[in-house]
Amino acid sequence: MALGWKLHGDGRTMGPDDVVAPDERLSWSKTIGLGAQHVVAMFGATFVFPLIMGLNAQLAIMMSGIATICFLLIVQGKVPSYLGTSASFVGGVAAIRAQGGDSADVTGAILVAGLVLALVGVAIHFLGSTVLHKVLPPVVTGAVVMLIGFNLAPVVANIYWPQDQWVALLVMTFTIVCAVAFKGFISRIAVFLALIFGYVVSWVFDKVFGQITSFDAAAGEVTTHFRTNFDNLASAAWFGFPPQTSMGADGKEVVGIHAPSFSIAAILLVLPAVIALIAENTGHVKAVAEMTGHDLDPVMGRAIAGDGVGTMLASAVGGSPTTTYAENIGVMAATRVYSTAAYYVAALVAILFGLSPKFGALVSSVPGGVLGGITVVLYGMIGLLGAKIWKENGVDFGNPINLVPVAAGIIIGVGNVSLVFTEEFSLTGIALGTIVAVGAYHLARALAPEDLRLRADAPTTMTQTREAMYGDSDGVDDLYQDRPGGPDLRKKQ
Repeated sequence: MALGWKLHGDGRTMGPDDVVAPDERLSWSKTIGLGAQHVVAMFGATFVFPLIMGLNAQLAIMMSGIATICFLLIVQGKVPSYLGTSASFVGGVAAIRAQGGDSADVTGAILVAGLVLALVGVAIHFLGSTVLHKVLPPVVTGAVVMLIGFNLAPVVANIYWPQDQWVALLVMTFTIVCAVAFKGFISRIAVFLALIFGYVVSWVFDKVFGQITSFDAAAGEVTTHFRTNFDNLASAAWFGFPPQTSMGADGKEVVGIHAPSFSIAAILLVLPAVIALIAENTGHVKAVAEMTGHDLDPVMGRAIAGDGVGTMLASAVGGSPTTTYAENIGVMAATRVYSTAAYYVAALVAILFGLSPKFGALVSSVPGGVLGGITVVLYGMIGLLGAKIWKENGVDFGNPINLVPVAAGIIIGVGNVSLVFTEEFSLTGIALGTIVAVGAYHLARALAPEDLRLRADAPTTMTQTREAMYGDSDGVDDLYQDRPGGPDLRKKQ
């Protein structure tokens, strides 16, 4: 059942080894408090990435709540997760805008990507995950995630960092310190805290040093301006729907609610993000399964399809793409409360924020230097997630099947190499790099001698080795002996 929770104990107290399962809840007062924690955890990234993609952050927050509710219903309440804004589309969106595309082109391409992701989820649900791993092995998914992240380096260098290099440097340093010097919940909301820190620093710099002469992203040129500008905040209403997309007095787009439009060139630029989302969702479902001790493989396809449906719903009205959030999984690990009731609360809070134009105006006023400091960390982290996928799956780069094809794909993606077919159509950067990484990998496998193929297929991780030797792929009995709360959850199954 997606709705209807059993009360855990008396609903008020938890023992040191207690675990609240997805179909349980604490008292509603505690559940609301936990839901608020989930809002804070997802908050920073969920509205930073729409700003970076040139979409409306107020609308993105509102649609993330709606998408989360749809996701929880699709997975029947078995996978507690929040659907925040996905970073995997940022590179493709930047490429669309660099080629002259507008927000309608962006959201149309994202909607198609969401549809493809939903269809992949349906296929996995009926065919199993084996087919997915054969088509997109870890060496390929890691390469795609890496090139998506590192392709964004010029965006930081050319757009965000030059707006205020000293604020950017301070915010970057604060983000790093906050993420590594603190444990638990504080480190997981480092981006959110960095936003607040950056706002304060920018305001202080305005008072102490006055206006700055630098690149102004809103004007598209170098101007003299204050770092912070709250003019729109004062005039914004407290309650109301996000605005409709319109043209400003300067002739530039003021993005809000809008209908998507569809362009083949734009669609090809964002489709590689589907591969990243498949890898991301799979990893998050596996992480939740590990923490709860439940076998979630039967709902893996539902989870991926649910994310696809969430992305389609959000982009259909001009919102940003969605994905399950590791930040919220971290909150669950810290609290040992996996109740989906807390996620419904978080989703409703997000919808309420999305119905406040004043909140939208506050988000839109984030200084460019603040975004510069945050994106230099976030974009790098996206790229290094690809290396994390390789490491966790023991990818052997001594094998040319793994090394040569993905090397070519990564350089094409990071270097933004183009393959021009006509004046109207070309494959560039992320799209071309992904096609090369996937296509060349399977070509290399088809042409390679048998010994290289066998080496590429050999079990390389602890889990794979265990499966090959003992036919036991989960290792749950061993894994949960030392995990607080693990044995209790296994008794519930």
